[in-house]
Amino acid sequence: QGRPQWAVWGGLNDVQRNRYFSKGLKANEYAFGDVAGTNNIIMRASKYRKGGRFSYAMANRSYRGRVMGSYSSGLSKKGWAYSVLLARRFGEEGYQEATIYDANSFFASVEKRINSRHSLNFTVFYTPNKRARSTAITKEVKQLKGITYNPNWGYQGDEKRSSRVREVKEPVGILNHYWKIDQSTSLNTNIAYQFGKSGNTRLDNGRNRNPVGNYYQKLPSYFLQDETPSPHDFQLAYIAEQEFMKNGQLDWKSFYSGNTISGNSTYAIQEDRVDDTQFTANTILNSRISSGILMSAKVNYRGLKSENFALLKDLLGGRGVVDIDPFGSGGEASNSDLLNLNRIVKEGERYKYNYQLFASVLSGFAQLGLNYKKVDGYIGLSLNYTSYKRVGLYQNGYFPEVGRSLGESDKLSFTSPGLKGGIIYKITGRHLIDFNAGYLRKAPSLRASFANARQNNDAVVNLIDEKVTSTDLSYIFTHPYLKTKLTVFYANFRDQTEINFFYTQNALGNDQTSAFVQEIVTGIDKTSIGIEVGIESQLLPTFKLKGAASIGQYRYSNNARLYLAGDDFGIAGNDISSQGIREVALKNYRVSAGPERAIQFGLEYRDPLFWWFGATFNYFSGAYIDVSNLRRTKDFYTDIDGVPFNNYNRETAKKLLHQEQIEGYFLVNAVGGKSWRIGKYFVGFFAVINNILNQGYRTGGFEDSRRASYRQQLEEQKRKQPLFGNRYFFGNGTTYYINLYVRF
Repeated sequence: QGRPQWAVWGGLNDVQRNRYFSKGLKANEYAFGDVAGTNNIIMRASKYRKGGRFSYAMANRSYRGRVMGSYSSGLSKKGWAYSVLLARRFGEEGYQEATIYDANSFFASVEKRINSRHSLNFTVFYTPNKRARSTAITKEVKQLKGITYNPNWGYQGDEKRSSRVREVKEPVGILNHYWKIDQSTSLNTNIAYQFGKSGNTRLDNGRNRNPVGNYYQKLPSYFLQDETPSPHDFQLAYIAEQEFMKNGQLDWKSFYSGNTISGNSTYAIQEDRVDDTQFTANTILNSRISSGILMSAKVNYRGLKSENFALLKDLLGGRGVVDIDPFGSGGEASNSDLLNLNRIVKEGERYKYNYQLFASVLSGFAQLGLNYKKVDGYIGLSLNYTSYKRVGLYQNGYFPEVGRSLGESDKLSFTSPGLKGGIIYKITGRHLIDFNAGYLRKAPSLRASFANARQNNDAVVNLIDEKVTSTDLSYIFTHPYLKTKLTVFYANFRDQTEINFFYTQNALGNDQTSAFVQEIVTGIDKTSIGIEVGIESQLLPTFKLKGAASIGQYRYSNNARLYLAGDDFGIAGNDISSQGIREVALKNYRVSAGPERAIQFGLEYRDPLFWWFGATFNYFSGAYIDVSNLRRTKDFYTDIDGVPFNNYNRETAKKLLHQEQIEGYFLVNAVGGKSWRIGKYFVGFFAVINNILNQGYRTGGFEDSRRASYRQQLEEQKRKQPLFGNRYFFGNGTTYYINLYVRF
């Protein structure tokens, strides 16, 4: 659950053009909506314009090429309509190193108009895709290898092979019944079924040292830890630097040879799998009660069964993998499943963790829309009931108690109401005032409801639903030659929950307790406030100027609560009581949600001879690095006995905990195209060039929580290159996209 991952449904461009979007919580005929807006994609066969389209695209972004063909029949005299699409996107390497892209897209929609009141439509689409992944890197790595560096690949023979590959295969089928009850009332009932798998591979290196090229013990900074490095330290650092710059990639040959010698695999490829089955049913009623009143209502049910497990994908030449925790203390407790002690796992078998998640959501909303001469408005109510359950299929050695890891968890349930309303007051035909407000409660996501779902049934402590308050006020001016909109907005999010997974050296409050932990943060409050302005001027029939600006503040508005979970706590009988739930000093830190300030100026020219050109000049600033929660608890400044470190200095601590702001950056983008009519065919192209000036910039990043204490951060900040410095995501340099098409 959560936001849709649009990349999973890629390659359907030609059949996703019919969209109905409502901004924010504004009135929507299909859903109650959310703060970020509601997007409804209409895939009804009879709604597509009759004709076909074939296109070929070239790019240097995620993929290098795309071929796509689509055709829609329109509605025949016998009441039939269909639409089909086939597409393929491919590339051996995207903008970053060894980021292969292999994706196919299939779409078909068939509609039968039974009579003037009833119509049936069946839609199916399948977009299997596979792509290699990159990762965030530190400043040191960026300086040595550049922003396109990807540590997750290496040569196997003469071919590049990536250890981190994401593969998704999830077909979707939707059956719609459209019923025009009378001239003013319609009912749309639909059911949808989605199934398939989503997997992410990674290297399972057992107890071996992490073999990636940017592992901290392979970088020059590792050999320069002392305040006064010796000549020998500098020599080792130089050797490490040269080796990293020359290579810095995975050595697949060594994995195979090591496994051959040891017999059982000490290196293997693990796939973290999620196999989902989801059923959805909706019925949506729209009725015009009078000329000025439209009623919309909806009832929705969604049921999800999600299988989660680790799959042994590739033994890399070995005979098997022993299914025990390589970092455990040995004995039965280190087994992933006490019902299968010390078992040897083969390729294609599950290991490490194996559990199911179940979710069901029953929701409904009702809305009245008003449309009068001087006033338009709406008011809507919603109610959602959500329930979750985990079923463990392994009896984990760290959590052997009855019902703790094996079997069903307690049921988690949430009842979440919502209320929204808005009004547009028409001062004159050109001057409008638009006001919207809403309050809604949302169940926590399924993934954020269980503290350590891979190993046990423990629910997050004090788990409650999220509360959202949102309001915005706009002034709108419309004129044939000038359009402007000025908006002030405010949104408050309360009681959010986040779960983070990482390795830290501060698992129990001192510098000597390393562990892989689940960091559970609850009661997070955030506030977003700002102002937006947009302007568009049609100076000439062929020439348009446009501009936009947004200035805001996105802050944490309270101190949240944190505790750690993990197998190291379970084996010792230590749960949250060992340290308790402690406060996280987040108040007034910035939320890492992109730039707080954005300004755009653009121009557009459309020639009567069917060619057009546009350019935008963009400036972004006020983005911040995501802060480490663990650094901002009492664990930061206290030893295991709870007493502050003897060298603790409050002013120094403030400097160490200062949130890094990303520098502003300027981007110039251009787009243009041309079309021709040749008989019954339309031939054309358009091209996009982004970041024309090849500006280097960072889009985001996060603080590392591995060394999260005052003493450790003091050591890190004294170094020229921290061992565990902030990690960053970098924007692409100059990229292009060219699309050639034929329409008939």
